[in-house]
Amino acid sequence: MVEPIGDLQQRQVAQMNEHFICQAESIFGRKFDRVPVLFDLRGRAAGMFKVVGRRRCIRYNPWIFGKYFDENLRDTVPHEVAHFIVHEAYGRRSVKPHGQQWQALMARFGADAGVTFNLDLAGIPQRRQKNHPYHCGCRGYEVSTTRHNRILRGAARYHCRYCDGQLIYAP
Repeated sequence: MVEPIGDLQQRQVAQMNEHFICQAESIFGRKFDRVPVLFDLRGRAAGMFKVVGRRRCIRYNPWIFGKYFDENLRDTVPHEVAHFIVHEAYGRRSVKPHGQQWQALMARFGADAGVTFNLDLAGIPQRRQKNHPYHCGCRGYEVSTTRHNRILRGAARYHCRYCDGQLIYAP
C-alpha cells in the first residue's frame, strides 16, 4: 500500500502552487486571490480545481503524490493552478476547461498541456461506485451510482444501444 505524502511534501506542493500563481500574476499583470490547497482528494484523479458557489479550492490526492511526487509536482500542480487562473481571469462560462486559454497558460508555465496521466495506480486507495441493475427490452445493464442518481432526479434517461429501449431500474 502506498503512503500519502506528509507535511513536508505538502508544504512543497503549496509552495509550488504559490510559485505558479505568482508567475500568472506576472503574465496577466494583476493580482489573484489565494485559494486553499487541500490534500483530501481520493480515487483516480491526482488533482482538481473545485468551485462551489463563491468558494474555490485546489485539491490534491496525497496517495498519488506519494507514489509519483516529482511527476505530480511538475505536471499536476501547474495543471490545477492553470484551471484556477483561467477561471479567475476569464470567468466560468466563457472558456472550455482545457481550451485555448488554459493551453496557452500551460505553455507560459512551461508545463505539459496533457489532460490525463497514464501511471500505474496499484497500491493507491480507489473509490469505487456501486452499480445498480437496469434492463431494457433485450438485456440487463449495470449503471453507476452517478447515472442512477441522474435518472432518479429526472435529469437523464439512458437507452440501450442495441434495441433503443429505455433503461428501467430492476432492483
